[in-house]
Amino acid sequence: MKLSKNSPCWCGSGKKYKHCHEEWDNTINVLKLQGQKVPDHSLIKSKEDLKWIRKAAKINNEVLDLVQEKIHAGMSTGEIDQLVYNYTIEHGATPACLGYEGFPNSCCTSVNDEVCHGIPDFNRILKEGDIVNVDCTTIVHGHYADASRMFCIGEVSEAAQKLVDVTKECMEAGIAAIRPWGHLGDIGAAIQELAHKNGYSVVVDYGGHGVGNDFHEEPFVYHVGVKGQGMILAPGMVFTVEPMINEGTYRLFIDADNGWTSYTEDGKLSAQWENTVLVTEDGVEKLAW
Repeated sequence: MKLSKNSPCWCGSGKKYKHCHEEWDNTINVLKLQGQKVPDHSLIKSKEDLKWIRKAAKINNEVLDLVQEKIHAGMSTGEIDQLVYNYTIEHGATPACLGYEGFPNSCCTSVNDEVCHGIPDFNRILKEGDIVNVDCTTIVHGHYADASRMFCIGEVSEAAQKLVDVTKECMEAGIAAIRPWGHLGDIGAAIQELAHKNGYSVVVDYGGHGVGNDFHEEPFVYHVGVKGQGMILAPGMVFTVEPMINEGTYRLFIDADNGWTSYTEDGKLSAQWENTVLVTEDGVEKLAW
């Protein structure tokens, strides 16, 4: 139903439509007529949504800061999980991973050739030279923020350090490619170009995703792509950029015993960094990192 200019805006801001999202809708309608794939209203976060997503992001960032401070050789991935759980609960939030589709822990800890969804274990002891991704998602007031970081344990090989550094650069390149009214494919194109330039492959079985009002929302964020293609990136969208970059092949397999942990098919190293971002009227804002 078409809103009148003086009706309350559909986004729940309390403003009149003409002072809020009327111009947004007009832009979307023009793009739709041009044959572009556009987001619907359900993908646009309200100010109230963003208030809670930012609160979740603050705790999520603090959790990863704590891991960064405490992680060391001789520590188990189970101890990392305990840190994440304790801090999150003590600050009035909930770890989203715990119990999600049966996942048994509060975060994912993926070591060396583990691409993602590594399950924390008190018997898995980190050693000098390991690289590990710690992936946390925090819920506050029913709203979600999601991020992961790579950690190098002690002195790592030159090859491992390069992979970790370039993967972070890939994520940052993907975020830098985000423009209001740009395209989803711009993100994947930027990541793919940088990864391939450095001789790495990009995992295609997993990608980023909408987040905020639920753990996983639309759109799926590909980390490979073609510039100028894919869904329009409209102001108000919140999603993750989280490239998984491999030393060797992009192919992977999932642990048959636990049904979660993904490994590189060739046993070579994998790395991942993840931020939650908001598309704004004039660019992009990092919410969780």
